[in-house]
Amino acid sequence: MRQELLSLPKTLADDVARNLVMVARLIDEDPEGAYGYSKVALRLASRVAAVREAAGFAAYANQKYSEALAEFRAARRMTGSVDLWPVMADCERGLGRPEKALDMAGAPEVHKLDKAGQVEMRLVAAGARRDMDQLDAAIVTLQSPELASHSVQPWTARLRYAYADALLAAGREGEAREWFAKAVESDRDGSTDASDRLAELDGVEFVDALVEDGTTVPAEARTGDEASPVTEDVTTGDEAADETVPDDGDTDDGDTDEAASAAPAADGAPAGEAGERAAAEETGKDTGTE
Repeated sequence: MRQELLSLPKTLADDVARNLVMVARLIDEDPEGAYGYSKVALRLASRVAAVREAAGFAAYANQKYSEALAEFRAARRMTGSVDLWPVMADCERGLGRPEKALDMAGAPEVHKLDKAGQVEMRLVAAGARRDMDQLDAAIVTLQSPELASHSVQPWTARLRYAYADALLAAGREGEAREWFAKAVESDRDGSTDASDRLAELDGVEFVDALVEDGTTVPAEARTGDEASPVTEDVTTGDEAADETVPDDGDTDDGDTDEAASAAPAADGAPAGEAGERAAAEETGKDTGTE
């Protein structure tokens, strides 16, 4: 991206870079704020591919799929890259065109994607199958060497999660539990809520407890004595009541046809999965420009 900005006057390039950095910083926590910065960058330098791509991801994060698709197409025309192919397909899903996403999943461009991009494409395609109520086809779509591999890659947790979710939707609860557990094992950065889903299947309930200052501590955050039955005296005026909260035990803490949001989403909904990896890469590039 830095090379692209060198084509602009220095002052303008600096302004554009600052806005792109803010897009990258806010896109996960404040998508609307990121979208606002992307529009400023777009007004300043609409002929820069990195700007069009950032604007696409900001629109995508806000579920503005038509706008996102237009920006991704513009960026692809400028660069000739196929990297955005999965997220473009997920936009088609978001626009209610899963058949178009499936067509893109079988296009020659897919063979030009790197391994991560091909996995994203598979997630999008499975999501499109689910959009069309083709659960068995979605399950088969996710079955792949990447799913069966014991090595953990950046996409492993989301792939296993999507597979578990599809199995659960098909009524195969036992298999779903097994794959949610595998997703938990590989989810090193908490990119999914696999832990919560596994707890739900196991019938684990989360209960909050009161501590001395009156604040609540989530059950999963309690340790040591805090994890044992807690009795607190709560006094209001002249009345006092003893409240006992039972122990809930130790608990674990816990996102196309081709595209995520934010994540294809494991429930089959677009908006985040395919864009998540590319957005993370964009964040790295943007930060380097700041």
